Amino acid sequence: MRLLIVTGMSGAGITTVLKMLEDARYFCVDNLPIPLLGPFVDMLPALTEKESHYIALGLDARSGTSLDELEAALEQMKDKVDLKILFMDAADNVLVKRYKETRRSHPMSRDGRIADGIRLERIKLAFLRKRADFILDTSNLLTRELRQEVERIFVMEQRFRSMMVTVLSFGYKYGIPPDADLVFDVRFLPNPYYVEQLKDQTGNDQEVYDYVFGSGEAAPFLEKLTGMFEFLLPRYEAEGKTSLVIAVGCTGGKHRSVSVARALYASLSGIEGFGFRLEHRDIGKDRHMIEKK
Repeated sequence: MRLLIVTGMSGAGITTVLKMLEDARYFCVDNLPIPLLGPFVDMLPALTEKESHYIALGLDARSGTSLDELEAALEQMKDKVDLKILFMDAADNVLVKRYKETRRSHPMSRDGRIADGIRLERIKLAFLRKRADFILDTSNLLTRELRQEVERIFVMEQRFRSMMVTVLSFGYKYGIPPDADLVFDVRFLPNPYYVEQLKDQTGNDQEVYDYVFGSGEAAPFLEKLTGMFEFLLPRYEAEGKTSLVIAVGCTGGKHRSVSVARALYASLSGIEGFGFRLEHRDIGKDRHMIEKK
């Protein structure tokens, strides 16, 4: 019998994951009072005779002062069930934005600032993050990407990838992505914008891609970049990093950065043990600006 505790930062996707697990035939219970954990675990053998052998239990900051009792309760439970902990996380600025969009107050801030509630919650949940078997950072994940990760790990039982790497193309004219961890400027490459038949195409078009990589400079740059990340990724992972955003920029985010980001994503995707996603932030902005005019 497996018991998966889904916990983590409020706003990081705990409820969403529980719904996904429920769709996958997990028996899910959300926000069970911590003093009832012991009796609940004792009831599981009788419960799972008719229900799924996979149980998911949601615990978060709503447990309030009872969180102080959780560590002792987990120690008592680990000998009774196959206990795993999934910790949902996201960057503080992302959590603040999500709370503002939903116009909800943080459970630990009450009438105060959301940022204060998040800071206090991180302190309260630090012991859970430390002992978690899985940490999912949803800062840059779309809902469908989160579902794919949940299904891959907890339904298909494939290897857990502890760090999600986002390769992001962007245009400097629209600003550097605020969540970028590493930024690479590819404006030294020949610009397809000045080639009439390529101007209105993007780096997703093969003609533009071939033009960028036909310059003789893009391929060596990609090779050096790939080698650097083959060295860096395991070391970032060892330091406990769960999310990495690699930003590749050119002037408009449409030609060179898209081409190089595509190539880098394809090159890095072969590295086992990490999750990779590709995003083009500004690829369609020039077209939208022309339409507005």
